[in-house]
Amino acid sequence: MLKLQHPVEKKVGDGERRVKRRSPTGSVVYSSSDIVIGIIDTGIWPESPSFGGDKAWRIPPPAGWNGTCETSKDFNKSACNGKIVGARSYVNGSARDIFGHGTQVASIAAGMKVKASYEGLAAGTARGGSERSRIAVYNVCDPDLGCGNAAILSAFDDAISDGVKVISVSVGEEDDDDEDKEGLHDFLVEDGVSIGAFHAVERGITVVCAGGNFGPHPGTIGNDAPWIVTVASSTTDREIQNHILLGEGTIIKGEALGIPKFFNRSAVYPLTSGEAAKERNVTSEAARNCRVGTLRASKIKGKIVFCENSVGGITHVTQQDAEVPDKGGVGLITVDDVRRRVTNFREHYPTTVISSQESFKMKAYLNSTRKPVATFLPSVTVFGYKPSPQPDIMAPGVDILAAWASNDYSYIVETGTSMACPHVSGVAANVKSAMPFLSPTGVKSAIMTTAFSTNNARGPITTDEGDLAGPYDMGAGLVHPAGAVSPGLVYETTTEEFLHFLCYRGYNTTTVRAMSRTASPSFCCPAGGANPDAISSLNYPSISVGLSRRVCRATRTVPRRLTNVAPAGQGTCWVYNVSVGVDDAEAVAVEVFPKVLRFSEIGETKEFKVRFESKQGCSTDDDAAAEKKVVTGWIKWSNPHFTVRSVFVVALY
Repeated sequence: MLKLQHPVEKKVGDGERRVKRRSPTGSVVYSSSDIVIGIIDTGIWPESPSFGGDKAWRIPPPAGWNGTCETSKDFNKSACNGKIVGARSYVNGSARDIFGHGTQVASIAAGMKVKASYEGLAAGTARGGSERSRIAVYNVCDPDLGCGNAAILSAFDDAISDGVKVISVSVGEEDDDDEDKEGLHDFLVEDGVSIGAFHAVERGITVVCAGGNFGPHPGTIGNDAPWIVTVASSTTDREIQNHILLGEGTIIKGEALGIPKFFNRSAVYPLTSGEAAKERNVTSEAARNCRVGTLRASKIKGKIVFCENSVGGITHVTQQDAEVPDKGGVGLITVDDVRRRVTNFREHYPTTVISSQESFKMKAYLNSTRKPVATFLPSVTVFGYKPSPQPDIMAPGVDILAAWASNDYSYIVETGTSMACPHVSGVAANVKSAMPFLSPTGVKSAIMTTAFSTNNARGPITTDEGDLAGPYDMGAGLVHPAGAVSPGLVYETTTEEFLHFLCYRGYNTTTVRAMSRTASPSFCCPAGGANPDAISSLNYPSISVGLSRRVCRATRTVPRRLTNVAPAGQGTCWVYNVSVGVDDAEAVAVEVFPKVLRFSEIGETKEFKVRFESKQGCSTDDDAAAEKKVVTGWIKWSNPHFTVRSVFVVALY
């Protein structure tokens, strides 16, 4: 994470450096330590060095903080300090983290700078995205019952009353089948995260959520309500390699996290495949994938087991991670091109993920000898991996070193959107500190419109499979921490626009009013019911429209408005020129008007329109008209100081 250079610093005690920020009018309004990030998760392990430990800040909570530190037999009042300023629990009666997940999330969002590693791996400096922000934790997850809506809604209500400025949520709905979802309908007004986030955003609090670890199929992202900043994980330039040594000397390249002291340097363990160890009355395909209940314990006990993932989906990888250890296997090798760098980690259990190309070597060896053997080589950390990132959508979430809830390990390395989400939560806190006058949607816009669209090799970002990544893969791009605090212009969305969004989704007036705590009693949905096309008019930092192939040269024009938040005194910084990029200009023409936006003061808002036109002829053939095509691109408003980039998606249907 980039370290921001702050304009004014004043030492205030115990090592904390308070950074005062100025509003557009020049008055001092915030310091960087005035921001409290609410972590709705599994609690916290307060003794971690990331939260101060014996060197914890001993400065008062920020002005206006109304939270409390709930005590229990394993969570003393002293657990709260200048870094942890609030702790509440809605399950188990304690804010202490017994899972580790909440501790990780909190340290990634706002942990203090510390030297750390996991058993020598990923060694370096660990620090939060906003290391000077404060932390308030809300434990909503029960070991047996999971993370329930009632607890989540209570946590949102308390966080709002307590005075947090950003809420980070790395929990969400489960999707066991990893198949296309029906969409947002019903989920928006029934899910605790969606409802709680709406209430928070109404009150000026930015909510950042993990997008989930499913996919990469369409419709598998979670927590995707438009009032939420939805985040999924990308890779970084760090790769943790865990190779396999075969008995005849071949090395199979793998990627995973394993503890070096548990491995030999010679091939001594028997090796088998899931198919060779299948139970009676089980299909070969199910056994190859090592699904739960498919392997015979007598055939894998004491052996390393080679499993494929032809079925796809992280759920099936998780089943392998359960089936092989439970039946006595001493190690697991999984084939998965899509999730090769997003492997599961089971503490103290050897596992690695290899590519399909490497799997051919593995199969050839298994077929060449009656007594195959192998071993896991010690894991090593490799830096400078290119290209990076290869995203799902976009914040660092692979091989992330973070604090852990344990006396045995202070830090471990984990992967998932749960790790990506708090990176953005930290960035959101920095944006709010730099520009406290911004609404939650303005903060979201600042993060989206300044995102990177290229990798560290200065080439286009690609997917895990090597294809060029588009908005469906990476959203706006990879979060740019330094750029987000100085966006120039922002798109801000009003609560009423979100209410109309719900109307256009098909909800009735009664349901929409119930969703909001600030809506006027006179609010009514527009006549006509659901209107999906009208959703495109939501003043959002990206654009999605549909054009029918049955209409000759179909067109759609959508409005947008931008608000000037750039500081004065930079000459031409208040004049912006537009440019447009389309990945298939033969299919869709895009025009923006006007082509120049001129602002005369901070806070001024200007409107523009974007016209999309299908350049394809109309089709009366049902099959041709049924074929869908997606065209993507970007719109940039630029001047010598700022570039405000928005992505768009045009669906031809």
